[in-house]
Amino acid sequence: MNSIDKTVDLFTQKATAVSGIVTRVADAGEALAYAVTLCEQKEACQLLVSGCEAPLSRPAEDLCDTKQAKIIAAPGLPEDQTKTLDTLCQAKGIRLVGEGLRAHLGGIDIGLTYADYGIAETGTLVIDSSSEETRLATMISEIHVAILPQSCLRETAYAVEAELIDAMRQAPNYTAFITGASRTADIERVLALGVHGPLELHILIREDA
Repeated sequence: MNSIDKTVDLFTQKATAVSGIVTRVADAGEALAYAVTLCEQKEACQLLVSGCEAPLSRPAEDLCDTKQAKIIAAPGLPEDQTKTLDTLCQAKGIRLVGEGLRAHLGGIDIGLTYADYGIAETGTLVIDSSSEETRLATMISEIHVAILPQSCLRETAYAVEAELIDAMRQAPNYTAFITGASRTADIERVLALGVHGPLELHILIREDA
């Protein structure tokens, strides 16, 4: 087994231990198809506004309508991948949004983003979340799907230190470290997932072109 495979295996082991779901994919196209299939198979996120069943004003009806369709939020994807993803979504009746996520705070099924780095020793994703749209996609979706290029895997946190220091010099900077699905045991010491973020974290390790 070569060093890359060992690093991938270590990352997979550590991420899985904290409820992450890790899958290796050959390319971006396979990653996009994975996200669409996952969205299609999950139960729709339908956090309805109270009173949507009653006669409403036009603005209120429009708000209720935003809660009905399955939604994938994918801010910041390359243009060609956005077009491919949009085609896949339309074929399945899924709505794709890339901006304006504040209008969908109660109904994002899948948040799809790229990760900047992965730290194998802890199964941690590092994501530049300086964009509010990226922050929302990773925090308010029911399921977060992160694409991690294999070349961006590092064995330890120290191995990514210099790159992070350079990035953080570009203020304002908001760098997120994500390890597993959102969890807390604050309520009577009972572990609960999804309280402060997505219920599930899927990590797609993409082979380098």
